[in-house]
Amino acid sequence: MSKKILANDGLEKSGIELLKQAGFEVITDKVAQESLIDYINTNNINGILVRSATKVRKDMIDACPGLKFIGRGGVGMDNIDVEYAKSKGLAVENTPAASTRSVAELVFSHIYTIARMLHESNRQMPLKGVNEFNDLKKNYSKGFELEGKTLGLIGFGRIGQTAAKIGLGNGMNIVAYDPFVSNATINLSIGGKNISVEVKTSSFEEVLSTADIFTLHIPMPSDGKPVLGDAQLGKMKKGAIVINTARGGIIDEKALLKHLNSGQIGFAGLDVFENEPTPMAELLVHPKVSSSPHIGGSTAEAQERVGAEIAEKVISYFNN
Repeated sequence: MSKKILANDGLEKSGIELLKQAGFEVITDKVAQESLIDYINTNNINGILVRSATKVRKDMIDACPGLKFIGRGGVGMDNIDVEYAKSKGLAVENTPAASTRSVAELVFSHIYTIARMLHESNRQMPLKGVNEFNDLKKNYSKGFELEGKTLGLIGFGRIGQTAAKIGLGNGMNIVAYDPFVSNATINLSIGGKNISVEVKTSSFEEVLSTADIFTLHIPMPSDGKPVLGDAQLGKMKKGAIVINTARGGIIDEKALLKHLNSGQIGFAGLDVFENEPTPMAELLVHPKVSSSPHIGGSTAEAQERVGAEIAEKVISYFNN
């Protein structure tokens, strides 16, 4: 009998095809959270694949003895009780490599947007562009270039290193903090030539005090406390820019709002928020904030890679 896999938050065609070719039955029904336990047991589901919407908690793990595999299409696994599942003998896998480039490129989408104040001019041009063109031109003619600026990375894993690569391509200086990484070699291919740049990580305090633009690439700390709170934001260069495509809550949003209003923080680029899906309205309308609705890994290329990567992990687990 073929194994049944429920892709409750959807699965790209690449993943579905790989699983079917390997003899798995793939179900893409979207089952409501409150009905999942009954559905899994009634339909003898062996593995469940989720994104960020569906939660796999202790109650489900205990109530579904036939469930052997939990897969997360993406990186963060905040919606899964990972350690408890593993303690009960379930396999838990995610797809850390699939969205790396997409997230790093979104970081720079926000940086470029902020550098030329496109987030504000895009709001104002449809409203005032016809009658107040010259005024808008004056307002948005004070942008800046990235070359020579210092990019500070909090977290220097796959995404952090890919963001560093893009930064180096823009002529930026790189400083990075990661307690688990002492140094990394960044490989660039420019004009058919391969260039390697060695980056040694620095202390958290050094990154705070030297970077012009910060980007965070770390999971939410186990204690649930923000990494950038009032004190940390206050230690940054005046006018520094903060980008968060990692997790809502890593930055204290009330402290961020305070420092944006005072001018201590020049701009912020936010893809993730504390209270998703109902983020703080004051941040969304703030003239110094470029925002997006948690789309870091949501490109066509990344989702195809997610589908294929999680399917391969399902196949490997059940066939070994």
